[in-house]
Amino acid sequence: MLNKELESSLNGAFARARDKRHEFMTVEHLLLALLENDAAKDALLACQADIDTLRQELDQFIDQTTPLIPANDDMRETQPTLSFQRVLQRAVFHVQSSGRNEVTGANVLVAIFSEQESHAAYLLKKNDISRLDIVNFISHGITKISGASDDPAADAFSPGNLDDTNGDERLESFASNLNQLAKQGQIDPLIGRDKELERTIQVLCRRRKNNPLLVGEAGVGKTAIAEGLAWRIVEGQVPDVIQNSVIYSLDIGSLLAGTKYRGDFEKRFKTILKQL
Repeated sequence: MLNKELESSLNGAFARARDKRHEFMTVEHLLLALLENDAAKDALLACQADIDTLRQELDQFIDQTTPLIPANDDMRETQPTLSFQRVLQRAVFHVQSSGRNEVTGANVLVAIFSEQESHAAYLLKKNDISRLDIVNFISHGITKISGASDDPAADAFSPGNLDDTNGDERLESFASNLNQLAKQGQIDPLIGRDKELERTIQVLCRRRKNNPLLVGEAGVGKTAIAEGLAWRIVEGQVPDVIQNSVIYSLDIGSLLAGTKYRGDFEKRFKTILKQL
């Protein structure tokens, strides 16, 4: 599933972490490895990223914050964090949903942006690199400066693949099926948000005015509530009226990518709604 170049990058990252006796393999380790991955590096350069600055900032953060395995402990191995695993799982899921076979470093780079509380995502945004910029390049070859397409092979996030696919594939190209993720064990039960989740379920079960709106700052747990709802549906812990419901997480960045003319986004959005 992971292409050879990405596998080599990950193996090298783990080897370096073990050599430095780092206790954990974090998202920051992953981004640092992607700076040496051709697919990810090309996408970053297309977004006018300063690779050397990113590398220096990542090295500094990793050295200052990563716990070390004691010198007298030869049994303990470097372990990937949950956020590290989520990034790879998210990249694999998007690629599988679009019918592709290989995950590249560029796919993983896009998935890092979903870990909004990570320092890796912060550094990308600090260096004026957005998820949409990356998606535009890997989907259409559109660079940040010129806006011109180099016409590379479209990857898993390419909206251009929608014209010759069926309805389910169109939906999966722009959204993640949270029910499916829950069935695969990639979503954990929600902890500490029972009140908010129960209120969300109550609103959804109304006959009218049944659209719950979760509002809050980034990182407070809005997505976690949606994932918790999907987990409850899969486990059968919801009222009968919504027990057959499917929760999708819409990827707005992919939905916007490639929309050049007035009405393109609206047309694409209506197409998605018809599949629900």
